[in-house]
Amino acid sequence: MTIVEAPSPNFDARKAVPDTVVLHYTGMESGEAALERLRDPEAKVSAHYLVEEDGRVFRLVAEERRAWHAGAAFWKGVRDINSSSIGIEIVNPGHEFGYRAFPDGQIASVINLLADIRSRWTIDDDRIIGHSDVAPARKIDPGELFPWKRLAESGHGLWVEPPSSPGAPLGRGEEGTGVFALQAGLTRLGFDCAPSGQYDEWTETVVAAFQRHWLQSRFDGVADGETRARLVGLLRAAAGA
Repeated sequence: MTIVEAPSPNFDARKAVPDTVVLHYTGMESGEAALERLRDPEAKVSAHYLVEEDGRVFRLVAEERRAWHAGAAFWKGVRDINSSSIGIEIVNPGHEFGYRAFPDGQIASVINLLADIRSRWTIDDDRIIGHSDVAPARKIDPGELFPWKRLAESGHGLWVEPPSSPGAPLGRGEEGTGVFALQAGLTRLGFDCAPSGQYDEWTETVVAAFQRHWLQSRFDGVADGETRARLVGLLRAAAGA
């Protein structure tokens, strides 16, 4: 894998060893515009890598440094996600400029890059996540077209497809032990979703983010049987069951 050096000044010192990878889409009209912004000192944003649609990989910030890609975020109890993660920006216009499927060559480069990164750092599969996972109220990238299943089949990340479980869907306004268990499971997976037993707006937002990553056919924030079954399956996979 050839990496093009394109240094960005937008970084500082880490406060933790990286144990997470956060995947983003650029959400801009072109890869050139995204690369320019990630290297602009006035923008105060960056990532460690950018992967173009043609598969080229640009290194912007050394992995040992803290890039500025996640913003206000949370995963598995950690809020300074930038200190504990490596950020990969994947060129795609995003929902604002004509969201589209990610080319095969681009995803092949992402897979190769993940393998390369994981050869240097200990990063578990349940810590290969999207921007929408760590910031569900603010972000929806890399979005429902991102091929998480293909990454998992290549050995990077979690994916399960269990049969749906019985039971009525859970949605906003519901309360009780079922909601508590759902929130507890989402928290165990990594989301910021402390159990309250109340299916509030925040729970709906988190469930929609979960679906956008691990269900993708729908992301309405309603926890139907398929959504809950996938959550249980993922927790088992993460635990090595």
